[in-house]
Amino acid sequence: MTNQELQARVEAISMSAFHQPFNHQAVFNARLRTTGGRFYPATMNLDFNPKIFALYPSDVTDGIIKHELVHYHLFAQHRGYQHRDHDFKQLLAAVGGSRFAPSLPMSGRHYVYQCTRCGRQFVRRRRINVNRYACGVCRGKLRLQATRNN
Repeated sequence: MTNQELQARVEAISMSAFHQPFNHQAVFNARLRTTGGRFYPATMNLDFNPKIFALYPSDVTDGIIKHELVHYHLFAQHRGYQHRDHDFKQLLAAVGGSRFAPSLPMSGRHYVYQCTRCGRQFVRRRRINVNRYACGVCRGKLRLQATRNN
């Protein structure tokens, strides 16, 4: 899905669920990690997580779009648009938006280091310089044992 397709889908859901137009910009933002979308009150634009749109079916992504549109329309009407506000909870339930984003699977590379003295293993997401760091238990030298892709 491209940004233009996302924009058209957000505009269509806004008209069908809220009966109001969406007059701002909706784009994908690959920097979003744990959230499905983000509403920016200063610009009134919406950002969406492209990984969720790639992994989950359209009913889940429609719920995320509705969630962000609830923020958008309540802010435009000068009503409570934050998660804790009663207006937000009420409108979200009325349009059938999702309350939480689905969890994303952990991805990426993991490095497994092993101490040469005590044999303890350390699993890290970031690579470390084994000449600079030592085992925290016995101060032995570390050795890169394996690299895992999850």
